[in-house]
Amino acid sequence: MATNPMNFSSLRLDDCDALLDQGYAASTGTCGLPIDLVSAHKWFNLAVLAGSPEAQHCRSDIAGQMTRQEIAEAQRQARNWLACRNAH
Repeated sequence: MATNPMNFSSLRLDDCDALLDQGYAASTGTCGLPIDLVSAHKWFNLAVLAGSPEAQHCRSDIAGQMTRQEIAEAQRQARNWLACRNAH
């Protein structure tokens, strides 16, 4: 069952499929989202942490289209997402 890509608050680190879905939505502009490679990289990175081997390939693919600064921003956003989840 896919997670609604707009419902970020329900996402959990142990749900790699939902995190992967978020990455797909951000990288392709589906579900009403604009294409956002920084967000896609963030969600793919989190999906990798959750254990998704497919997300590793997706993250690598889009990283080739991003600047170092964009990748650094995506990594910062992923760390912030994790910090917010750990604070609750």
